[in-house]
Amino acid sequence: MSMERVALAEGLEFSRIVYGMWRLADDSDTSPGHVRAKIDACLEQGITTMDQADIYGGYVAEEVLGACLKQSPGLRDDLEIVTKCDIVAPIGKYADRRVKYYDTSAQHINASVDASLSYMGIEQIDVLLIHRPDPMMDAAETGAALDALVQSGKIKAAGVSNFRPWDWDLLQSAMTSRLVTNQIELSLGARDSYANGDLAHLQMHRVAPMAWSPLGGGSLMTENSAVAVKMDAIAAAQGVDRAAVAVAWLLAHPSGILPVMGTNTLSRIATFSDALRVEIDRQTWFELYEAANGYEVP
Repeated sequence: MSMERVALAEGLEFSRIVYGMWRLADDSDTSPGHVRAKIDACLEQGITTMDQADIYGGYVAEEVLGACLKQSPGLRDDLEIVTKCDIVAPIGKYADRRVKYYDTSAQHINASVDASLSYMGIEQIDVLLIHRPDPMMDAAETGAALDALVQSGKIKAAGVSNFRPWDWDLLQSAMTSRLVTNQIELSLGARDSYANGDLAHLQMHRVAPMAWSPLGGGSLMTENSAVAVKMDAIAAAQGVDRAAVAVAWLLAHPSGILPVMGTNTLSRIATFSDALRVEIDRQTWFELYEAANGYEVP
């Protein structure tokens, strides 16, 4: 089955399934060749979108990817690269900071983008996400900074991560360019967004959400629960594993969710696209939802 492509904006398409690189620097092998093997395993399935953040790997994951890209001329042209900024934690290059905080100032955003471009050895970030809502955000300053980055060509588009509808509306109100996605936690283990307005807000604005931790940080793969039993039954009937069912449940939603899958295991990467083969009709979707909730819908 061919990988679906999702248009986020004019001239900007993502693969329906995204490879999340938050654990890239945690692997025992971070060599350019091994990173290339992971990317190739994605490309063989039509997965072209790579998800990064400045903070991943203690602020070194972008450099790990960059070492691979610098050793493989032309590979960048086959990929869409997402990265994030605004979390400042007292580790790595920010080890001297007294406290973990968020920084959405223009100065910090610009410095983060320049560092990300340098670390990855690329000329443009496809989508830059503000990683977490900042209670100290000056929307006018942040919005203008993001607009200027789009206009300069350093980023193709901007988006956010973990924003609630009101955070999104505030930032968007201060921008001329359009926010193109919100990366939020979504899985059978994290279902709040289906009922609290997060997904409804994105659907209203015709925005495809990205889903981080679509397997519940791995807990959905190891737990023995009612939803696990239901997932295993569907998996057995359709010739896939439990992970494919969990991801297919997300894919079935009409908001057009893009699951961000993260693992360092090549054999697991090779099965990401199995989720596209799983059929989840409305009743099956609600059976899994009910099992995960522990009660039937009202």
